[in-house]
Order: sequence, then C-alpha cells, then structure tokens
Amino acid sequence: MKTYSKFSMPESVFYGRDALKQLGDEVATYGKRALLISDRVMEKIGHVGKCTDLLEKANVAYSSYLDVNSEPTDSHVKEALDICIKEKCDVVIAIGGGSCIDAAKAVAVLATNRGGINDYLHSTSALTKEPLPLVTIPTTAGTGSEVTNVTVITNTKEDIKMMIKHPAFLPKVAIVDPILTLSTPPSVTAATGIDALCHAIEAYLSKRSQPLTDNLALSAIEDILTYIKRAYDNGEDMEAREKMATASMKAGLAFTNASVTLVHGMSRPVGALFHVPHGISNAMLLPAVLKFTKEEATEKLAVIGRLLYPESKAFEDERLADLVIHKIKLLCSELNIPNMEKWGIDKEEFKQVVAKMATDALASGSPGNNPKVPSHEEIVELYYTCYEYDFSVNEEMLKS
Repeated sequence: MKTYSKFSMPESVFYGRDALKQLGDEVATYGKRALLISDRVMEKIGHVGKCTDLLEKANVAYSSYLDVNSEPTDSHVKEALDICIKEKCDVVIAIGGGSCIDAAKAVAVLATNRGGINDYLHSTSALTKEPLPLVTIPTTAGTGSEVTNVTVITNTKEDIKMMIKHPAFLPKVAIVDPILTLSTPPSVTAATGIDALCHAIEAYLSKRSQPLTDNLALSAIEDILTYIKRAYDNGEDMEAREKMATASMKAGLAFTNASVTLVHGMSRPVGALFHVPHGISNAMLLPAVLKFTKEEATEKLAVIGRLLYPESKAFEDERLADLVIHKIKLLCSELNIPNMEKWGIDKEEFKQVVAKMATDALASGSPGNNPKVPSHEEIVELYYTCYEYDFSVNEEMLKS
C-alpha cells in the first residue's frame, strides 16, 4: 500500500496585485530572447504591450505569436513553434487565457523535443529533453493552466481535444495578477469561473486526491462559490477578482496533482465536435454528473455542504450533498449557463456523434478517476440528460 504522495508545482509563483512587474527580471534569469504567445484580444486591450515594455526594460529581446484563438489547435502550436525555432528563442512567455497558456506549453516542450504535438497523444515517453523555460501569465480566473502539467490541444486531423499530461508541461514561473482579469467580460468570467469550480470539485472527489489537494480544493470551492457572482455582476470588484484569481490557481494546483474526473472527460468531446468553450461545456455537465456521482461521493459532498452552510452542520450527509448540487444548479442559472440545446447544438447531429463522444470521454482516462466510474452506456445517457438539462432550482430547498 502506498504511504506517500507527490505534489508538483512551478518553481516560482508570484500572485497578487501588480505581480506582473516581476516579469522582466524573471524572464532575464532564464534567457535572452523570448517568444511571447498570446492572442489579438490581449494585444488590443494592451496586455501584450505591458509585457513587451517590461521585457524591454529588462533588456530581453522578443518575438511574438498572437494568433491563438479560444480553442488552441495543433496548427497554432506549429505556427508558434516555427517562429520559436527561426528566432532562436530560449524562453517562452504566455499571457492570456488557458488557450494561450496551453499552446505555449506545447511550444516550450516541442522546441527541445522531436515531432509535433499530435505525436504525443498516446505516449509521452519520447519527451526526454528539458523544455524551454516557460513563464505563464493568466488573464482569466479559470483554467489554472498557469500551474499545471497538462496541455489541452485540438487535434485537427482526428477532431479530438487531446489532454496531454507530463512533467515537461509544468511552467517554471507563474505570475497571477488579478488586475489583468478586470477586463474579462461577464460571459468569460462565468465560463472560466465554472471551469475553476469544476477543477476544485473534481480534484476533491477524485480517487487520486491527497491531503494537500483536498485543502487547496476546498479553499478554492469556498472562495469561488462566494465571489464568482460578485465578479460576474461587477467586473471592477477588485476583491472578487483577486479572490477568484487565487482560487483558480489553487484549483489548478489541486487538479494537476489529483486529476480531473468525469466532467472534464465528457467536456472535451463537446468542445472538440461542437466548438463550445471549455468552461461552458463543463458547466453544461457539472450538476448532472454530480447527481450521477452522488451515491459514491455523498460523504465528500457533505463536507462541501458543511463548508457552505455552517448553520446546517447537523444535517444528514445525504441532505447536504443534495444542497450542494442544488447550489451549483442555481449558480449555473444565475450565470446564464445554457444547456446544449439552447446553445444551438443540432439534436440530429448530436445523436450521430454521441457514441463517439462517450468513447472519446472514456479514452481520455479522466472518468476512471471518478468515485463512480461510468460505463459507455451511462455516459451516453448522461449526454442526453445534459442536452435538455433544466438548471432551474427550487430556492426554498436552499433555505430549508
């Protein structure tokens, strides 16, 4: 029986207001020429300029790749990698959401190892060389990718979202500055915030959880459920933004060490086949998956319930677990999360690919970490449940 656990994280994490000011000095310790990977939105709102100003002050030369979009693909990775090699960059920087960070992770690894990112879908054994140093700067409070050893890239040939996990993908430095999240619109605040909530809940329920990840996950769950609606309603609420940014990082640290479970396993095929943003596809699935999982996770869901409802500590575990699921359904409703039908996914097209989605979900390995491991048929049934899922909640139950 294993009597110990391993916990991995970046070498350095800077977090809090104005943490971005550390960028120039940190990059200069790792290299002389940086590749900055981001997107056109980050360029337009000035975040890319803030980074390049800091690099210039630190006398670090740089090149840029700014064409990542909301779902990073193998094509984005190749285009950025070509620039990295051509310009002989020796350090990589990512600023943006999880898409930019995931693309940068792949580039940093491939710059020193052979082949393309698709070559590592089924095995990472050939990743034998140290990657280029990677500095990550999230501008959303959600993916936690800035502190994880996972990259999610769409394989355009096979039409699947690959989740590739390896220590080489772990950044050297994470800079989490909540000021950079102030520009996040409400819809993205909701999507990324629910993504972080999924990370925290799944890490806590995972069969691979450990004491450190449990503590981080529970802290993240409490903060997200306390502050996400405030950040959604008022994007300038600095306290809410700061709490959400830190919670997202904690959730990232939790799941990279404990793994995600069924929600993420089912979410990736939805994103790959119907181009639903990752956080939204997670939210579409979360309440139904928790209900499916409840019979094997009642005790842990009750712990979350006592955290959220301290006045209800005397309630039975079953009732507290139901309260948690209702609370999350209500949150999805308040954040205007649609089901798959309302998102616009055609039902006939959905029916044609639902079996493939279930196969891809199981192939990801994440469902195997769920307290209740589903069969292929159960995943198909869950997809159909989520297609027309009703997020409305009897609020009286939350008060009872």
